[in-house]
Amino acid sequence: MIDTTSAAVDQAAGLLPAGLRDVLPPRAGFEAAVTERLLAGFARQGYRRVKPPLIEFEDTLLAGAGKGLASQMFRLMDPVSQRMMGLRTDTTPQVARIAATRLQNEPRPLRLSYAGQVLRVRGSQLRPERQFAQVGVELIGSAALAADAEVVLLAAEELVGLGVTDLSIDLTHPRLVPAVCAGLGMDPVHAEESRKALDRKDAVGLREVAGADAALLIKLMQSAGPAEYSIHALDRLDLPGEAAQLVAELAELVESIKAVAPALQVTVDPSEFRGFEYQTGICFALFAKGVRGELGRGGRYTAEAATGSAEPATGFTLYLDSLMRALPTAEPGPSVYLPYGTRRDDAVDLRADGWTTIQGLELVPDDADEARRLNCTHVFTGVRVEPV
Repeated sequence: MIDTTSAAVDQAAGLLPAGLRDVLPPRAGFEAAVTERLLAGFARQGYRRVKPPLIEFEDTLLAGAGKGLASQMFRLMDPVSQRMMGLRTDTTPQVARIAATRLQNEPRPLRLSYAGQVLRVRGSQLRPERQFAQVGVELIGSAALAADAEVVLLAAEELVGLGVTDLSIDLTHPRLVPAVCAGLGMDPVHAEESRKALDRKDAVGLREVAGADAALLIKLMQSAGPAEYSIHALDRLDLPGEAAQLVAELAELVESIKAVAPALQVTVDPSEFRGFEYQTGICFALFAKGVRGELGRGGRYTAEAATGSAEPATGFTLYLDSLMRALPTAEPGPSVYLPYGTRRDDAVDLRADGWTTIQGLELVPDDADEARRLNCTHVFTGVRVEPV
């Protein structure tokens, strides 16, 4: 009779809750290196790193931009203060809090960067992971369109620099559809139903809920596409005053981006709203051809904090799980096996020359065989490094 008890226990010990996973070598090291490279690139453009805690009081996490993720937050009672605490679902609200409190006297605009893990109650169809790493920037204290251009171009520059190919930026303006509906005199109920139909790209449903106003809204939906085509199509529409101004903002941003990065793929979807509920201005999502899910997203918002302060802000967040899928597979670099008894000075010299060293801990019959067993590419003979 085969005893399966120990096997079952071993298998159960390796199980993790749905949406959580271990990241193993070499991927874990590659992800850490990508994170540091991104942060270094942000720093070169004046974005200083902050490091908020993983957990803090619930009311501060739910201020401003955090409201939209309230249902995704894990909560627990702080045994010290007896107040409810939450695990962060997004880092942006924490950066807004830091700007409004610890850095309130710093000159604006304030450029900050961050990296860290977030945890959510549920994953999505495109991102089933419930815990993942975020890396991003926030530019707080400027309402200038140049700030929006800066963060879009920063994201594009760093992603292309990492090796992301076929990168595209999808721009939208979540205030545009509400402005059109208001200009058409639609009541709030029909305006909301029309917005939902537009978000689903549902022309039939739009005709049912918008009636005579559906024709303009369908043309708005059909104007999505490459930036040049989309802006031209939007300019031809007879949009109400505020909506026309928002289109002009989109056109100006596209022009600013193309002036700096003419080869960058930029698209516009004027009816996109889902996922941008708390944004107050132009937003964007980052994609790479053939890669599941967004690489990141960002845009204009109001940096509100529990203190009651509010500042204009824009920024973006990159999702490391998606980004890793867009980058070439990480290959382990060369490593050299140091047989037991190798002089420490020799080991230090090899590491100074750029080698990764694996130290043998006991005598073995054949050093080259041991190097291969440990997946080393080379072995140190005591005089020189040789391939195995």
